[in-house]
Amino acid sequence: MEKFTEITGTAAPMPLVNIDTDMIIPKVFLKTIKRSGLGVNLFDEMRYDREGNEIPDFVLNQPQYRDAQILVAGDNFGCGSSREHAPWAIKDFGIRCVIAPSFADIFHNNCFKNGILPIALPQEQVDLLMKDAEKGSNARMTIDLEGQTVTTSDGEKFPFEVDAFKKHCLLNGLDDIGLTLEKGTAIDTYEDSLNQSRPWV
Repeated sequence: MEKFTEITGTAAPMPLVNIDTDMIIPKVFLKTIKRSGLGVNLFDEMRYDREGNEIPDFVLNQPQYRDAQILVAGDNFGCGSSREHAPWAIKDFGIRCVIAPSFADIFHNNCFKNGILPIALPQEQVDLLMKDAEKGSNARMTIDLEGQTVTTSDGEKFPFEVDAFKKHCLLNGLDDIGLTLEKGTAIDTYEDSLNQSRPWV
């Protein structure tokens, strides 16, 4: 998994509450088990019309937000079904951080397992970040995971909380497989011991 330490980039404003996982990636795209290739269908039903043409007014179709690395959204982001394809699509699009007043629990955990940092901040702070994001590509935010701060384009800083273990995993690029591989020596030692004590197994 790609490490997350600090990013500075454009933030896309999406002031909608209750953005569910079906809005993030509609169920028709859940046929794949690959984590790549879903970014083009992120927010598909909001990004495209029925003929597959881009809807110009949608934020991620606007030139200044096409390369957004940060998403500022409304309350209860990621609610709905527990599909892991939702963070896959967000990450594949290029977004590494989502800021909102609150997140659905399963989506929140899935973000960390896929290299995305979900930041929950009070509504008044999210409102200020939303206004900053609305300035477009010239307004670049900085997310510092080590220092646990969000810095606006004007230099205003907001501290955020993050679970220490999840922070460790993001900083070191460790998903569940990576965490298991860290125990490789201990696993090998156990397997060798088991083979010696129970060779018939």
